Amino acid sequence: MTTQAAFDLVFRNALLRSSAAPVDIGVKDGRIAAIAPKLACEAAEIEVGGLLALPGLVDTHIHLDKACLLGRCGHDHGSVSEAIRAVAAMKKDFTIEDVYARGARVLERAIVNGTTRMRTHVEIDPRIGLRGFEAVKALKRDYAWAIDLELCVFPQEGLTNDPGAEELLAQALREGGEVIGGCPYMDTDPNAHLARIFDLAEEFDIDVDLHLDFDLDPSWWHLDEVCRQTEQRSYSGRVAIGHATKLSALPPERMKAATAQLARSGVAVTVLPATDLYLMGREATHNAPRGLTLAHKLAGDGVLCSVATNNVLNPFTPFGDASLLRMANFYANVAHASVSDFDTCLDLVTGLPARLMNLADYGIEVGNPADLILLDTKDSRFAIAELPDVLMGFKRGQQTFARPRPTLFKS
Repeated sequence: MTTQAAFDLVFRNALLRSSAAPVDIGVKDGRIAAIAPKLACEAAEIEVGGLLALPGLVDTHIHLDKACLLGRCGHDHGSVSEAIRAVAAMKKDFTIEDVYARGARVLERAIVNGTTRMRTHVEIDPRIGLRGFEAVKALKRDYAWAIDLELCVFPQEGLTNDPGAEELLAQALREGGEVIGGCPYMDTDPNAHLARIFDLAEEFDIDVDLHLDFDLDPSWWHLDEVCRQTEQRSYSGRVAIGHATKLSALPPERMKAATAQLARSGVAVTVLPATDLYLMGREATHNAPRGLTLAHKLAGDGVLCSVATNNVLNPFTPFGDASLLRMANFYANVAHASVSDFDTCLDLVTGLPARLMNLADYGIEVGNPADLILLDTKDSRFAIAELPDVLMGFKRGQQTFARPRPTLFKS
């Protein structure tokens, strides 16, 4: 029995991924104060019973501002450009209240599914103005009790070809934007687009998170320019690319070279299974390509990766429940992950995306915020294999939700 000073809360017999046997976790003033077997103290207690505790799931790429649009348009979009046009037609009529309500619906689902950190991409352009941004800023404030929300502002429909967009981006960055994104494949001058995004990143000293190369034609891409800008500006470890579906279409030797390039330049990759699978390969009549870049393979070769949600119930992805565990399981199925890869697949929604977001205080470690979730399993591999229920969650030591186990009524 290890004697410690008084705690506000102690989790008894929690299994950590790093521990061979269950341990106790002592919490004081919202932070983890001790991790050891059998802490002796006077405190409120939660008996975990050997179940798995994780430091919350981390979603690096989601669009709260354009979520939950089912029913507002016909969902027969067969391409990325058609989905972009569909949302562009709707967003000019978005109000702050509308974006807030739809975003809150998704945030609440994410919270009860175990997400405690999230980067949301927010469209900024002359059509939506800053209305979506203001709504998501309000969501960040109002849901801080349960989730840390980071705002990545970006021009979905181009930059150099969209007068007024850059001025609005700069205004958003002055008013609370924390990361800048880009979408070079939508610009008439993709390299100039990237240069301006990196200029703004340097001006505001913020990270970069780009939508990149959303198709399956590897004869051209913008990855070389992204890596060049990253290295030229000493931005290694501060740049991520989302989708990067062209990587899935590369033959082995080109993939090997691209992997080495990403690892050398320090550019991270976020794979978005639901959207990538929905929109890629739709023109095929048979043997449709998946269009899914293999994040667990890239991670094994030294590229920082994550798996994330992207869109929920809209023309880009008319599915979704904001469950990162489900997304990691979905990814593992489609990516042909083996049982030995399951731990890496769990890493793709926990520690790896935390590194991608440069979160210095993430993890169940002494001194970090007491952010954790409890899963109904006693083996971390089963978090991917059987999608156990997320039974409860805590943010800075305060409980944020509970999901009781289902009850069977046997006759």
